[in-house]
Amino acid sequence: MTFDRSLKIAPSILAADFANFGAECAAVEAQGADWVHVDVMDGHFVPNISFGPATCAAIRPHIKGVMDVHLMIAPVDPYIDAFAQAGADFITAHIEAGPHIHRTLQAIRASGAKAGVALNPGTPAESVAHLLDLVDMICVMTVNPGFGGQKFIDMSDKIKSLRQMIGERPIHIEIDGGVDPVTAPIVTRAGADVLVAGSAVFKGGSASDPAPYGHNIKAIREAANGVYV
Repeated sequence: MTFDRSLKIAPSILAADFANFGAECAAVEAQGADWVHVDVMDGHFVPNISFGPATCAAIRPHIKGVMDVHLMIAPVDPYIDAFAQAGADFITAHIEAGPHIHRTLQAIRASGAKAGVALNPGTPAESVAHLLDLVDMICVMTVNPGFGGQKFIDMSDKIKSLRQMIGERPIHIEIDGGVDPVTAPIVTRAGADVLVAGSAVFKGGSASDPAPYGHNIKAIREAANGVYV
């Protein structure tokens, strides 16, 4: 996978129709999604339960591009290989989920997937300063993880700090939480290049009527591109 810092919209299937995931993934890609984002929650690290490797394996044939798997689980390490085998292109683990994030990132890369590290709103940018040569993406949470549809928390200063720390390294900055046409310019101006959006993409449409998905993705992209460099 060639590194590309151009803006990417990654709809979160947490906001899709759970009974029709395959068609939803295909529809949202056809309507302009760059990546498909899969939020995995365990009811332990976060107060919600979503889905696991079997779901990822089931939807993988319906996704032509990147499957971006965000593990909001603890522990992480025992499940890395299962998600890699299910077809994850990116596997992101939370720095707060365990005591050995360095080992976790090594394990993700050893599995063949790209390695991401996620930071909760209360976790400072400096926490990843010694991990930069082990990561392919840093996910900045702009909500507290666990549920979709939450209000955006402005993390612009953290994003700017990360952008400066990264320098010329081939590392994406992903934003997860409350992204819509209003908040997208805030985070891209600060230095983000991957935007996860759930309800803001999937609202108003369905797999059988996907045109609203395309309209919603276009609205986010155009708002972000107004300031994105």
